[in-house]
Amino acid sequence: MGTMNADTARGGAAAPEWTLRPGRAGDAGAIAELRALVMREDLERLGRYDEHRVRQRVLDGFSKTYTSVIETGGAFAGSVTYRPSGTGDGLYLEHFYLAPEAQGRGLGTAVLRRLLDRADAVGASVRLQVLQGSAARRLYEREGFTVESEDAIDVFMVREPR
Repeated sequence: MGTMNADTARGGAAAPEWTLRPGRAGDAGAIAELRALVMREDLERLGRYDEHRVRQRVLDGFSKTYTSVIETGGAFAGSVTYRPSGTGDGLYLEHFYLAPEAQGRGLGTAVLRRLLDRADAVGASVRLQVLQGSAARRLYEREGFTVESEDAIDVFMVREPR
């Protein structure tokens, strides 16, 4: 799917060189483990961490058709699932995880912008949910997402096409 680095045209942070490759059935386990690692703190804060459930959600819903693996230097650095929404009115972004060592370097911003550019090209809105209090919410807000609704655990966000 191509290699990217800093998104200088939009003034983005200097991300390491990265690629998005199509997901493979064998990726589900690594993605489930990454989810358990990166979401643990927020889920524990919300009283929702369950050692089995945190992994099972990825394993039950894994789709190699819509999942991409993020690689830096040829190594696994994260994942993202980008699929048609269940209601057919746009796209849904989920399972967007970066390994701790890949965070804070502009990689998440660069990947998200690539995905949003795809949505904009077809005039599609993008929806997602993020845990209450998650640092990821700031990234989504910077990229134009607004709150549609929220509850005690999740914030449901949308970004209309540009």
